[in-house]
Amino acid sequence: MDIPSIPLGYWIESSLTWLTSEYSLVTRAISRVTQTGIGGLNDGLMWLPPWALLVIIALLCWKASSPRLAIGAAVGMALIWNLGLWDPMIETLTLVVIATLVAVVMAIPIGIAAALSQRLYRVIMPILDFMQTMPAFVYLIPAIPFFGIGSVSAIFATVIFSMPPAIRFTTLGIRQVPVELIEAADAYGSTRSQKLFKVQLPLSLPTVMAGINQTIMLALSMVVIAAMIGADGLGSEVWRAIQRLRPGDGFEAGIAVVILAMVLDRLTQSFSKSRR
Repeated sequence: MDIPSIPLGYWIESSLTWLTSEYSLVTRAISRVTQTGIGGLNDGLMWLPPWALLVIIALLCWKASSPRLAIGAAVGMALIWNLGLWDPMIETLTLVVIATLVAVVMAIPIGIAAALSQRLYRVIMPILDFMQTMPAFVYLIPAIPFFGIGSVSAIFATVIFSMPPAIRFTTLGIRQVPVELIEAADAYGSTRSQKLFKVQLPLSLPTVMAGINQTIMLALSMVVIAAMIGADGLGSEVWRAIQRLRPGDGFEAGIAVVILAMVLDRLTQSFSKSRR
């Protein structure tokens, strides 16, 4: 006797069709706002001459960390410029910045709520496990019916993919605050909001910054993958090299991705250490 299979795929497709038809006005509004933000930030960064942005990045690295990081960042960015990948790098940086900002703005309140509520914590953790184990390519599938082909879909998929670390690390940081300090705050008559903003969040900030660092790295990896659905940037250079069987071009774009990832990683780590 054959056991009928559960039509899970059909249910998912039907749900997506219903959501896209019922909330098309909402998705269009989100798409317009997101596209405006992408265009504005991208045009602003493109307006700066490459050498000027290179100097700004080097000075930021010097201020945040050390001359060694500043020199390394300047050399890496100069190599990207020399390879003719400056514009794709700016497009990738724009997508990463916007996706990270959206992900962090959504993730930190959720992480705080999960840290303060044991019931919500038990609900959130399995969802985060599901989100982190789902293959990255799967997130591209629902993005297309909602927002179509292009950078907005890339932002949508990237936000969903990169949020879990920020939520986890925020929850972990607040939960790791010593009980003695919480009791001391209670003894002085602190309200719940005073304990959160004056004790728990300041002490958990290095852990929260570590979560933001991981979010940035995941966002960068997802933005590259999102070239498959029309996102511009270094990912599209890699995808184009694959389609045309040009391994040299692909490695050049890959090296540019690595340089950008290293600069962003070291910068966020420096900000985290400076808060300790």
